[in-house]
Amino acid sequence: QVQLVESGGGSVQVGGSLRLSCAASGRTFSSYAMGWFRQAPGKEREFVAAMSWSGGIIHYAGSVKGRFTISRDNAKNTVYLQMNSLKAEDTAVYYCAADRTVVPSTRTWDYDYWGQGTQVTVSS
Repeated sequence: QVQLVESGGGSVQVGGSLRLSCAASGRTFSSYAMGWFRQAPGKEREFVAAMSWSGGIIHYAGSVKGRFTISRDNAKNTVYLQMNSLKAEDTAVYYCAADRTVVPSTRTWDYDYWGQGTQVTVSS
């Protein structure tokens, strides 16, 4: 069982930056691939970024590549999402998720555990 708690969301202007954190409980955090997803009002939840347990495999959605960076600290049971050059279309609730697999997935239904989400609002 893994419990996930996101933090770091907030309001920022276009072009600004935020860093999201996701703290995980459980001693087996390092064996989970971790992902970030987001959901804007009226839209389906979509993939943002994912990382394998070792950090050796990373995937990004095309819309965030070059602007967002996923990282993890297994000693702290935490995964991060650094978001730079934010755009209005990045506004959404951001969720972290855990999947007990080697290769991180980009599909929501592959993930076993989800956090409660943190709101990110980007305004001009």
